[in-house]
Amino acid sequence: MQVTLRRLRKKLAQEEKGFTLIELLVVVVIIGVLVAIAIPTYLNYTKGAKNKSAQSDVRGAVSAVEQYYTENNNTYPPNADNNGNAGTNLSLTDGNAGTAAQTVTVSDGNTLFYRRMSNTHYNVCAQNADGQAIYYYNSAKGGSVKKWTGNMADCYGQAAT
Repeated sequence: MQVTLRRLRKKLAQEEKGFTLIELLVVVVIIGVLVAIAIPTYLNYTKGAKNKSAQSDVRGAVSAVEQYYTENNNTYPPNADNNGNAGTNLSLTDGNAGTAAQTVTVSDGNTLFYRRMSNTHYNVCAQNADGQAIYYYNSAKGGSVKKWTGNMADCYGQAAT
C-alpha cells in the first residue's frame, strides 16, 4: 500500500509542475472583474471629493464675507475672484488703510468668484477642480450652498430673485 502511495505521489509530482492555461485565464478574468468594479467606484469617490471641496470653498467665502461685513461698518467687500487661477487664495479688501481684510483659502484646482450685487446682498460661486460642477450661495435668498446648472459667468452675475 505504501509503495503504491509513493509511486502515485511521485507520478503526481512529475506531472504537475505548473499552472494550466485555463487556471491562468481564470485568474486573469477574476482580476479583470475586480478592476472593472474598483475603477468606477474610485472615480465616483474622487468626483464626490472635488464637489465637496467646491462647496466647502463657498462656505468659507461666505464666512469671510460676513466677517468683513461685520468688521467694516456693515459694508460688503468689493468684487473679488482668483482670476481663474485655480487654487489661488482670494483676498477680500478695499485697499483702504484701516479696513479689515479677509482671506479665503481656495482648495487646489478650484475657482472662486465673489460678487457684491448691491449694498444688501452678494453672490459666491465656486467651480470644482474638474470643471464639472458649480456651487453657489446667494445672500439675498439665503439658505444653503446649492448646485448651479448654468455656466460660471451666469452664476456670479445672477439676480437676487
